Amino acid sequence: MKRYLALLLCVVLLSGCSQFLFYPHPSLIRTPTDVGLEYRDIQFSTQDGTQLHGWMLPAATQPATATVLFMHGNAENISTHLGSVYWLPERGFNVFLFDYRGYGQSAGEPSLDGVHQDAQRALEVVFEQTESEGVPLVLFGQSLGGAIAISTVANSAYRGRIKGLIVESSFSSYQAIAREALGSFWLTWPLQWPLSLSISDAYHPGRAIERIKGLPVLVIHGEQDSVVAHHHGEALYRLANEPKQLWSISGGQHINTFNVVENRERLVDYLNALFINGKAI
Repeated sequence: MKRYLALLLCVVLLSGCSQFLFYPHPSLIRTPTDVGLEYRDIQFSTQDGTQLHGWMLPAATQPATATVLFMHGNAENISTHLGSVYWLPERGFNVFLFDYRGYGQSAGEPSLDGVHQDAQRALEVVFEQTESEGVPLVLFGQSLGGAIAISTVANSAYRGRIKGLIVESSFSSYQAIAREALGSFWLTWPLQWPLSLSISDAYHPGRAIERIKGLPVLVIHGEQDSVVAHHHGEALYRLANEPKQLWSISGGQHINTFNVVENRERLVDYLNALFINGKAI
């Protein structure tokens, strides 16, 4: 219902509908302490001066096997997305997760340009953390965060220091996912093409992933995803360069792969196979 109200607002204003991508929530409902984790609050500023907030979750044992830079989906904030990664520190991985502008304790208002700028700055910040010194870095993005992660890797000056990319439940084009959302409601169905074209595809995930070469790419998508259809994951996988893998999760829904313990173990095994003693192989 919230999505439909946002889409209706787009129709009324006729001013573009990129804002339907963002559903931030300002309040943190928990911290890592609530799930038994040590953490540090990280405050940092973007190039345009926007103040952002994140958490550094150090691996239970140091040095870590790798550091995971996590980019969450389009709703709520890091406190509600913590469940996707809280189990990684115990398995030997640092995790740095942050909120885009307008989310949680991060200042500003979200926009496509803004959240991509935020991700590039977060990438710089994660390299500044003591725990990240001398260990590989992996980007892990879910849904909108997956699209942002793809663009971040493709356009980063730090590309050579990134050793892996994981994308779960993400889409292959901003305009395509907008058309599908608009087309799913009878009132906006006739306007799906003109309104979707008001969203910039400057950060087109499909085109960006084609430019990423020599980097292990893992695409994960639930076969029953009712928010971002499985064909988006298949498209991203086809466009990605080797080495790459596609995990199609039988019965899987939107960003719920790692609710299942067996899938967590599968990801840990995948990451351990990429790295030995903190070094990419």
